Amino acid sequence: MNANAYDSLPEAVTEVFGEEATAERAYDLLTVDVPVGSWIAALEIARDKLGCTYFDWLSAVDEPGAGFRVCAHVVALEGGAVRRLLVRTTVPHAAPVLASAIDIYAGAAWHERETHEMFGVEFTGHPNLVPLLLPENFEGHPLRKDFVLAARVVKAWPGAKEPGESEHGGPKRRQMLPPGVPDPNDWGPLKGQLPPAPARPARTPRAAAGAGAPADRPARRTRTTSEGSATQTP
Repeated sequence: MNANAYDSLPEAVTEVFGEEATAERAYDLLTVDVPVGSWIAALEIARDKLGCTYFDWLSAVDEPGAGFRVCAHVVALEGGAVRRLLVRTTVPHAAPVLASAIDIYAGAAWHERETHEMFGVEFTGHPNLVPLLLPENFEGHPLRKDFVLAARVVKAWPGAKEPGESEHGGPKRRQMLPPGVPDPNDWGPLKGQLPPAPARPARTPRAAAGAGAPADRPARRTRTTSEGSATQTP
């Protein structure tokens, strides 16, 4: 392995990965970002020049306004040292297409199938890009930020119970919808049929310290240090 080339990063990233590449190092992880057209070349450099022969995982992140950021985590395990490298590229939401990495890392085949299924990224050159985890005839890609959790419209999500919401008539707070769950009055079978959500009652500020205590409660007795505690015998 060319340890010197790895240790020279991120300062020499353009010399190793090309003019359009950028890199940063944080928490013992070197991250290199390359354009889509340099994806395969970057993985070849990681394997052949940096000695990252161990393929760990490949996945994606949905970045709203940017695209799908595809990440491949590879590792160099030589000379008793562990050197980790994260290679990333971003494909647009409108055309999420990327060349398959299976010719560089055969272990990427399973991960590309999962990423295709969960995010809808098309890996060209993959020999068997078929569903892996979801049931047949499943529509959509559940890890996209715009995927609607339709089941939660007709069935309450597990965190629907707020403090004070019980069968004993306690005070009820306005329920908060989790990310991805639409308002039942905007989407679903009850669209436009529900009343507006009640506003939370305003909390009035206390007029003074100790406000809200019963009027007949006696004032708290205060004693100085010289007088001792309330139970001390003179």
